[in-house]
Amino acid sequence: MNVRLSLLLCFPLFMMTFVSFATERETISPPRKLTAEQARVAAKNYQRYCALCHGKEREGHANDHAPSLRSKSLMESGVPHAIVRPMSYGREGTAMGGYLDEVGGPMTLAETWDLTYWLWEQAGYDRLQFSTKPVLGDSVAGGKLYQQHCTSCHGVNGEGVSAPALGNQSALAHNTDEFIRHAIENGRQDTPMLPFKDKLSPAQINNLTAFLRSKASGWTMNKPVLRAMPKPEQYIVNPQGDDPNFSLQDGMYVSSNDLNDALNGKKRMVLLDTRVPSVWQTAHIEGAIPFPYYADLDETVAGIPKDVQIVAYCSCPRAAADHTIKKLRRKGYTRTAVLWEGVFGWMNLGYPVVRRDVKNSIH
Repeated sequence: MNVRLSLLLCFPLFMMTFVSFATERETISPPRKLTAEQARVAAKNYQRYCALCHGKEREGHANDHAPSLRSKSLMESGVPHAIVRPMSYGREGTAMGGYLDEVGGPMTLAETWDLTYWLWEQAGYDRLQFSTKPVLGDSVAGGKLYQQHCTSCHGVNGEGVSAPALGNQSALAHNTDEFIRHAIENGRQDTPMLPFKDKLSPAQINNLTAFLRSKASGWTMNKPVLRAMPKPEQYIVNPQGDDPNFSLQDGMYVSSNDLNDALNGKKRMVLLDTRVPSVWQTAHIEGAIPFPYYADLDETVAGIPKDVQIVAYCSCPRAAADHTIKKLRRKGYTRTAVLWEGVFGWMNLGYPVVRRDVKNSIH
């Protein structure tokens, strides 16, 4: 299975029966029609913010297993929230950051909705009518099916291997059971996620849906306290320190171990977090400045001298950082490197990050 999953709402599952679903569904009216100007801006925003991972033609899997945004089974699912919520707030614990301004991203709420509707217009599929009713099934039996069919791509605990993490709690909170079931049944066209309707019975698909739903319990959300953006005089880490002397793999990459040694040794550097700033707010390597891959380079390099060692990182683990460093090198910045493992690899190796402050835990 390979679903980038936006999957799941929050229905607890205690029942052991199942219901079947008709193969024919009613269609619903399309979203509002964008004006020519709204469509122009949305298309520009897609190429600026989304194409790096989702592909210039919305084909998906350009980087970080990002899903196809033209897949028939996804775009006919009829739930705009399946797109706008992860776009707006991201998927915590994944490379998908939040692009809404209120969480530190670059787009207004209106722009995120316009981009969502633009994606539907580009896909051109009729939207199917789904209910919000739970899919009832045997979650224990579904767990056995998951271990049999899904772990090689999605991981034993839904952590994601070569496909999206199905155990991601923000994903488990936002989409309906029928949305999930439709993805399992029909796959995701033009991706490695094949349809299971010819491999599993309707009851088995219900059971697998029920198993995934059962992993959504206990999800809570905290309201972030946004940090102030660093000022240029704060860009250089250890400004009085010596320069590091990294041995770069392929002339580009520095290991987490070497970077950690340099930080502990108080070496003089600039650390660039090339993700969307909302995830910099969530967690970043201490001293890193938000330097999003899509930003205007002439503006973002202001205040960064060319004689300092620059290390960029992202969570892809390298796509956005590679993209940024290549642009910097074309600008004449030669003392540049990319963190090989990315920030998730850095954290998984046990190296420290600064995490956001939160308040007012909400459910």
